[in-house]
This record gives sequence, C-alpha cells and structure tokens, in this order.
Amino acid sequence: MPPLMEGRVAAVTGATRGIGLATARALARHGASVVMLGRSEESLQQAAALVRDEAPAARVDALVCDVAQPDSVRDAFQALFKLHRKLHVLVANAGVLDDALIGMVTPAQIERVFSVNTYGVLYGAQYASRLIARSGGGSIVNVASIIGTHGNVGQAVYGGSKAAVIGITLSLAKELAPQNVRVNAIAPGFIDTDMARSIGPEKFAERVASIRMGRMGQPEEVADVALFLASDLSRYVTGQVIGVDGGMVI
Repeated sequence: MPPLMEGRVAAVTGATRGIGLATARALARHGASVVMLGRSEESLQQAAALVRDEAPAARVDALVCDVAQPDSVRDAFQALFKLHRKLHVLVANAGVLDDALIGMVTPAQIERVFSVNTYGVLYGAQYASRLIARSGGGSIVNVASIIGTHGNVGQAVYGGSKAAVIGITLSLAKELAPQNVRVNAIAPGFIDTDMARSIGPEKFAERVASIRMGRMGQPEEVADVALFLASDLSRYVTGQVIGVDGGMVI
C-alpha cells in the first residue's frame, strides 16, 4: 500500500512549532511534499531540518509568510507555485492567543488576533483553493479551537476569531465542493504547545482538571486528524468540525 500522501503537495501555515510542526512531520512521513510557512526564516529553516531528518525521502520547502498580510500570502503562494506547479492540501494552522476580559480589550488586540486567526485563513483559502482545484482537487484543513465552539471567560476576542474560522469553513465547504475541494476544521482543546503553557500555572492546572481524559492533548494527536482530513481516507468528508479535546468541558 503506497503512503497516504504520495504524490501530494501540502502547505502548512504556522509550521515552525506545535501543531503546525507536528502536522508537517506527519504529512512528510506519509509521503507528501511539504511546504512549511511561517514568519521567521531562522525558525523555518530549523523546523524544516527536523522534518527532513525524520522523513529524508520527502521534499520539504520553507517559505516566509505572514498570514496577516495579504501581500505576504500572495507572494508565498506564487513562490509555492513556482516550486511545485500544484497544490493538494492547505493546513491553515497559524494562530495567536491574547486573552483579556472584555473591559480590558484594546482595538490593537482585536486587530492582531483577527488578522492572524481569521483574515489569514481567508487570505490562504483564496490562493490555495484555486491551486487545489487546478490540481484536480484536495483538501483545506482549518485549525479552529474548542474556544470557538464553546467560548470561555476572558477569551471573547480569541473565541470570536476561532468561531469565525468555523463559519468560514462551513461556507467554503459548500462553495468549493463542486471543484472537488473539501474544507473541514479541527477544534483542538488544551494541547501541549508553547501557546498553552503561556497562560500561567493556576489557569494551566484549571484547564487540565477540566479534561475528562485527565491529560493535555499532544500536537501529534491533532496532526493525526489533520492527516486524515488531508488524505483520501476522508474523501467524502467536507463541512465538518472535528473536536480533538479529550472530552474537555469548559
């Protein structure tokens, strides 16, 4: 049986760490040519080296891209097209977390969080959907959050940005299905990433206690679901939001 992603080209945003890096690794291990997108050239090269070491048979490219800047997204996808002339998968993972109670939220915070978490998903989908359709079809996987499906105290901005990702996903699934482009979302719970560990020890312990399985999720456990949605194993799945949260109750 050939690897799940053999002959496919997959792009991953926010690919230098956490869920994005784990997803790039999973896709490469399963035969995909992976294009890793991120804001830092140095971090990208370090992350790409890790993926190449783990999957030496895979082609791995690294492109600087700030998903919050439409010109940067355009340039990255133009560069991707020059490298591969095709695209089959986009995993839109890049995101930022910036908590605050509503009375303390600033316009700059709103702009920053929505620019990365929401606008970036739209910018990426504009370019990726065209390339994927021209390549015969494929999959867009958007990374949302359990906060976008359930909400949480002090996370109106973040939750709003991720709820918007779900609305984008459901709408694009309907729009792009005739072009054989599937669009789904993953809603992770509390996953062991740098972002999750930045919230402070008290909140950290509270979050872990809210998980019915009694532990944090690992980035690889989200990446496995992204791999499923990227591959032909999910060839009749579109417009879905899959929770990866260990039974977390917020």
